[in-house]
Amino acid sequence: MSQNSILLEINHGVAEITLNRPDKLNSFTRAMHARLREALAAARTDPSVRAILLTGAGRGFCAGQDLADVVDPATGKPGKVNKTLAEDYNPLIHMLQEIPIPVVCAVNGVAAGAGANIALACDIVVAARSASFIQAFVKIGLVPDAGGSYVLPRLIGLARAKALAMLGDKLDAETAERWGLIWRCVDDAVLLAEARKLAQHLATQPTKALGLIKQALHASLGNDLAAQLAVELDHQSQCADSHDYQEGVGAFLEKRKPAFKGH
Repeated sequence: MSQNSILLEINHGVAEITLNRPDKLNSFTRAMHARLREALAAARTDPSVRAILLTGAGRGFCAGQDLADVVDPATGKPGKVNKTLAEDYNPLIHMLQEIPIPVVCAVNGVAAGAGANIALACDIVVAARSASFIQAFVKIGLVPDAGGSYVLPRLIGLARAKALAMLGDKLDAETAERWGLIWRCVDDAVLLAEARKLAQHLATQPTKALGLIKQALHASLGNDLAAQLAVELDHQSQCADSHDYQEGVGAFLEKRKPAFKGH
């Protein structure tokens, strides 16, 4: 599937989605948001897809919002951002968080503004050594959006989150890994190969359990211990009824590699 600004290719259980406006550093327009939501929905409803890989074409992952797309042609001034947040960015972040299969993000260059926070909304983030993360909102008089104000203090602590948001400084990928903002930093030449290898591995694993792990960890951010223990009980009960649990235990007892089916 190719929709110009978004490319979708499905292979070996992985839906690889590429932001494809390299001449604009893959900055978002409203049309691009619609295409990305369509691609995610297609991946979610395809029974052969058990993992998603999100990346960007060209020399950057995503520069955030294309500011030209929010300028009123009649006045030449930027319009209010409420509409695009409510109708585009917020639904996208919800989709990435709620999709019941793992989402790997390969950050191949600059990830700025909402582009950084879309990457951080994915489950496992691998970045090229040359990549960088910039909370650029303050540079145009805005506050972090696309979930940035939520995820940053939870990943790296309040002090670092405040400094990144208030200064708008570039954070290199090696520091992002060291701080725990992302999973791993790798050499540029092997980024896509490493990300594909990771996504293809996840696509062979017990998909139902992976989806419930994702749900449980997200729920833990707002739960006390008693509530989280109840979540674990419910999710473990669902997993215990799955084919993959039976297969996993059987393979362990028989000393063989399990053949998970994802259900």
